[in-house]
Amino acid sequence: MKAKILVVDDEADLQLLIKQKFRRQIREEEYEFIFAENGVQALGMLEDHPDVDMVLSDINMPEMDGLTLLVKLGEVSPLLKSVIVSAYGDMNNIRTAMNRGAYDFLTKPIDFKDLEVTMSKTLKYVAQLKETLKAVRENDILRMYVDSSVLEFMTQDVFSKSFMVSENIEATVVFMDLCGFTSISEKEPADHVVKLINKYFDVMVKEIIAQGGLVDKFMGDAVMAVFRGAYHLDRAVECSLAVRNQINSFKEELSDQTAYNPKVAIGVNSGEMVSGNIGSAALKRLDYTVIGDAVNIAQRLQAVAKPGQIVVPETAYHKIKEAFECNLVGEVNLKNKTNPVLIYEVIA
Repeated sequence: MKAKILVVDDEADLQLLIKQKFRRQIREEEYEFIFAENGVQALGMLEDHPDVDMVLSDINMPEMDGLTLLVKLGEVSPLLKSVIVSAYGDMNNIRTAMNRGAYDFLTKPIDFKDLEVTMSKTLKYVAQLKETLKAVRENDILRMYVDSSVLEFMTQDVFSKSFMVSENIEATVVFMDLCGFTSISEKEPADHVVKLINKYFDVMVKEIIAQGGLVDKFMGDAVMAVFRGAYHLDRAVECSLAVRNQINSFKEELSDQTAYNPKVAIGVNSGEMVSGNIGSAALKRLDYTVIGDAVNIAQRLQAVAKPGQIVVPETAYHKIKEAFECNLVGEVNLKNKTNPVLIYEVIA
């Protein structure tokens, strides 16, 4: 994959020199260079080229010098790494540059062999950061709560053994599914589909968090959430009611001028479950999630729930019946369950 490098220097000859020294890499599409004469131009170039991987910058330039640019680059993107290439290689400039986020510091006149090694090292580090960030984003829980310390942890060669610890917990699991959304996604433009589902997911996530729950994962057009701690079942039901009521209030106009009134089918169940990191430590791809029969039942309850229904089993009903209005639905057969399960619908 071609690396894009921004060179920031007011020396007119440097652009030609860079192109000559790296002509093979340019020809083989290993590197692509873009150029700016000062920090102000560089920031403009970054707006036009957000895929820049690294910056080579001089210090002494008009309008905006390289040390000021370093501060601005940190605001533009924490993944963007900079190497200072300057004739002013005194310790004060070096320390200032490194303190402002420079990845390395080279002095002029340029040793192009040293420059090539430094560029290769920097680009390799940037690629590692991007792969780490990609893995973090693909992990549903970390995607919501990741910080710099987690990123640093994820870039290590091995996972800490403590990260693999699991435990038995008592909790409530909620599955929320958007009814009929698959047919919408098959006929609506992709950008409209994404806009709609993100709108509904935002409602779910906000209510889950408001009730102290944790978004476990997104599964197509469904969301799985876990509630732990005091009154976890009550909080899960409160959340489910709020989500259902908000989703019921939406009315969308589709591209064929028909109306779409979204509904959610929700399954709620409490019980003992195993909580831990499930996945592959070798690939550094783990989901901090819950598993067990109580989780499976919650998902199957969601599957039998009708649009706009919040379904709970009899065991949960007896725990919440004094706080919530519920109606008896009846017995249903759930997958892998020998005996029928009596279920109730939460009304209000």
